[in-house]
Formats: sequence, C-alpha cells, structure tokens
Amino acid sequence: MQKKEKVMKILFSIVASVSILSVVLICVFLLARGIPAITKIGPFKFIFGKNWNPENNEFGIFPMILGSIYVTIGAIIVGVPAGLLCAIFMSKFCSKKLYKILNPMIQLLAGIPSIVYGFFGLMVLVPLNSKIFGGNGMGIITASTLLGIMILPTIISVAQSSIEAVPNSYYEGALALGATHEKSVIKVVVKSASSGITAGVILGVGRAIGETMALVMVAGNASIIPNSITSMVRTLTANIVLEMAYATDLHEGALIATGLVLFVFILIIDASFLLIKRKVK
Repeated sequence: MQKKEKVMKILFSIVASVSILSVVLICVFLLARGIPAITKIGPFKFIFGKNWNPENNEFGIFPMILGSIYVTIGAIIVGVPAGLLCAIFMSKFCSKKLYKILNPMIQLLAGIPSIVYGFFGLMVLVPLNSKIFGGNGMGIITASTLLGIMILPTIISVAQSSIEAVPNSYYEGALALGATHEKSVIKVVVKSASSGITAGVILGVGRAIGETMALVMVAGNASIIPNSITSMVRTLTANIVLEMAYATDLHEGALIATGLVLFVFILIIDASFLLIKRKVK
C-alpha cells in the first residue's frame, strides 16, 4: 500500500505541476509577445484608443473593452439570479419526478456546442429583439441574453452541488427553532453554501468573458463605443478571432496584446469575487 500511495502521490504531483507550468507558459507567451506591441503602440493609445483600424496602424481597444464589460454584466444579470434560483429549487423544492426530467435537460445544456447556441441566437433571439427594440436585433441585449443562457448549466450544477453538500442537520436545526421551510433553506442552507455558490458564479462569469463564436454571430462586431443596450459591439475575444487569421507584424502583436488585456481582465474579476467572498464570510 505504501508503494502505491507513493506512486499516486508522484503522479498527482506531476499532473499538478503540468497544470501550473501550463499557466506560467501562457503568461510568459502573452507577456513576451504582447508587451512589445503595447510599447510600440503606446499603452495609453492601446488601452484608451477609440479607433481600431489596422490598415492605418490604429490599435485602440477601448470599444472592445467596454463591449466585453457590458456583455458580461448583462450575462450576469440574466444568468446568475436564474441559475441560483434554479439550483435552490432543484435541491430543496423539486419533486423527484420533476428532478428526473430537469437534471438531464440541464446537463444537456452544458454539452451543447457554442456554435449551436450562436445559431439559436441568430435565428431566434436576433429577430425577437429586432421586433421588440427595433434595429437589426444584434447588439448588447441579444449577446447578454444568449450568454446568460449559456452560463446557466455551470452556475446551476456547481451551486446545486454546494447546497446539497450542506449537512442536513443545519436545515433540521433551523426548523426546530421555528423557522419555515423557505427561511431554513434560504437563510441557513444557502448561506452555508455561499463559498461553493461563489465558485459557481466565478466559473460562469469566466465562461461568459471567454465566449467567442456565439458572440461573433449575434453581437454585430462593430468596433464602436456602445451607447445603448441595442448597440452593436465587438468583444475582446471576437476581435482576436475575427482578425488573427490574416494579421501580421504589429497587427498580430496587437491582437496578442488584446489577449493579454483579456487575461488581466479575468484575473481582476476573479480577485474581485474572492474579496466579496471574504467580506461575506
């Protein structure tokens, strides 16, 4: 047994080391290829520049930064409340018969490719929003709604697992003190599972930030500063995937630098959620 334990310990250590090494290599690549481009363009012009025109050597990503922020906030508004409420319902209020139907459906949502979500948004959400809000239907509201749907399975599954992991004695103790079923679930069980729920939200937001193909199909991809929820936008990820195939020299470096900004953006969001999590505790 001791030999097997040593072998498994070494194996797990190697796997963990490879994971850490992969993250370090990604950071090194982004810094090595992105920093020179940012230096050549100018940090202020690159981050706060309003024009993206590679033919004239104009590489301002401020419209894409705003587009990513707006779309992500919209996805949080759409997906997080719905996902948490669904997780609570399935964990503590759903009947066994209905659970057997809902659970496979949620798992199926998690396995649908992004391009299929994009087709759904293009064929259903775009015409619907065009009738409701006017215009061509592509823009922040459509992209946010689609992303909110896409992050639902992640939030629901992680939040549900966290809620179900809370000892049943917590719930029973609240009932014994005179609390109703609803108060026992919300104020005791859900609060006790807040750490796991926060992790689910972080994973969901991370997917929303990194999503590309679905957004390319419904966001409009206009590199302009949005002024309403119906404005067409281009996100940081969409900017990279749309132009990387033919980019060269400084243009290619600017796109890699865009990935570096996106990487920093994700780190900031993760750190913000961790600070919120500590304050909640």
